[in-house]
Amino acid sequence: MARVSLLLLPVLLSVTQARIHRLFLRNETRFVVHLNTFGYFVNGTLEVKLVSLQLPAEGSTDSSTVGFSLARSRVNGVLSYTAEDTETCTLLKSKSDDTLILFTIDPHTRSVEVKSFNEKDSTLTGYKEKTQGKEAGKGEAGKGEAGKGEAGKDEAGKGEAGKDEAGKDAGKEVKEKSVETEVVSVTGKEMYGLKLALIKFKENSYNFTFNITIGAEDQGLYNLNFHNCRNMRPGVLSPYSLNVEIVEKNPAGFLSAAEIPLPRLYISMAAMFLTAAVVWTYTLLKHRYSVFKIHWLMAALAYTKTISLVFHSINYHFINKEGHPIEGWAVMYYITHLLKGALLFITLALIGTGFAFVKYILSDKEKKIFMIVIPLQVLANVAYIIIEETEEASSEYALWREILFLVDLICCGAILFPVVWSIRHLQEASTTDGKAAINLEKLKLFRHYYVMIVCYIYFTRIIAILLKVTVPFQWQWCQEFLIEVSTLVFFVLTGFKFRPASNNPYLQLPQDEEDLEMDEVVTESGALEGISKVKKTSNGRERQRDPAL
Repeated sequence: MARVSLLLLPVLLSVTQARIHRLFLRNETRFVVHLNTFGYFVNGTLEVKLVSLQLPAEGSTDSSTVGFSLARSRVNGVLSYTAEDTETCTLLKSKSDDTLILFTIDPHTRSVEVKSFNEKDSTLTGYKEKTQGKEAGKGEAGKGEAGKGEAGKDEAGKGEAGKDEAGKDAGKEVKEKSVETEVVSVTGKEMYGLKLALIKFKENSYNFTFNITIGAEDQGLYNLNFHNCRNMRPGVLSPYSLNVEIVEKNPAGFLSAAEIPLPRLYISMAAMFLTAAVVWTYTLLKHRYSVFKIHWLMAALAYTKTISLVFHSINYHFINKEGHPIEGWAVMYYITHLLKGALLFITLALIGTGFAFVKYILSDKEKKIFMIVIPLQVLANVAYIIIEETEEASSEYALWREILFLVDLICCGAILFPVVWSIRHLQEASTTDGKAAINLEKLKLFRHYYVMIVCYIYFTRIIAILLKVTVPFQWQWCQEFLIEVSTLVFFVLTGFKFRPASNNPYLQLPQDEEDLEMDEVVTESGALEGISKVKKTSNGRERQRDPAL
């Protein structure tokens, strides 16, 4: 399965262009399509090019039912308007308490009406049909069919919008009429009521363009959606095709406001993980005679995590500069991410079973845990890659996000079972053999380890999500900071608890008869009265195993 996931990487990387989005939906029936969420600082820009919108050919499409909405959110993923909008068309809003801009497409009048609510100092730039005040008596059709020479005389003229906007559509445009346009730029409340030009470049296909520059008072986290409110009506199914290009940018680059600190965060955390890995390697080399293979597996995990963070930082750096990842760096990041995820859960499960520390043979039920966790972890990593490389507006995006959440939750729960089984095994062993003191110390250790895993899951899966949806938009990078710091603390504590036995009082094993006799004395203390001794032959067998561990 890991080989299959690696083969999928080049295919996945061709799906999207990161912060420069190119989306094509065919025969779509959703009444609302979430295109993207992006955090804008002052002078951040959003450019939307509706390359092609194909509506039903029967000509029954009502006006004021198709268009875009740009809404500022209080927190990530939560729209500013309420849940009642699932029953009311957002494009028909007449008022809003939050910042909201609507672009309502009217195919009948060939226009896009703009409505803005609570916009203060953002600037909208677009194309509107050019007016010619000197030629009185001419109607709209006369204005639209003005000679091509007029465009050169007018300083604001931009030529035929049909050529400007539809020329990119592989030469398929068939203009019913020539529409001359001019650039218009309005700020704040002046947006309300503005009508932009909608170009019909072939039968039932339309396009237009707009650009928004965010002002100082309007900066925040915005959700861009496309609406076809006809499909909200019971029994109505109006399929449409959408081809749109979206470019989102902040003054510092193509990263969202919450993502700008991430390249530095990841490279800093990589340095800290590398330091921890080097210290761990030095400890293993210093105490070679008491090092188990699982100790080296823990070292491999730390180094893999470091390399993954380095590639993650480089990947974000190029996204910020270019607007899309460099394929080679992205592939390297996903490969190390896959390895890191697999190593993490394998290592946690092995430690939880007490492999090498308590025993070096896995039971059948413990083997079944590995048979479940490893394939699920591969699936979780594949789901993560698909989510990273798929547009949010794609119908499969939500499905893979749910798969990732469910599979990750199952994996986190599954690794707790071996720890519980080890605790139960040690509880039974502490009352049946002659090593009660050692087993009680190990029991204490594995109870601590259980609490550590629960805290790690709680902080990285629950607290991190709650943090993201409560802090201001520019501080949402703190979610990633909490995850990485929690992971580092968990790695360090696990290494300290399970360090080589010569340094670890929890895992010291008796090496001679004196130690065994001391264990027997402890088992016969008043606190443990009634505990039976194990036969000498059994003790002898355990003495032969201990040095091998």
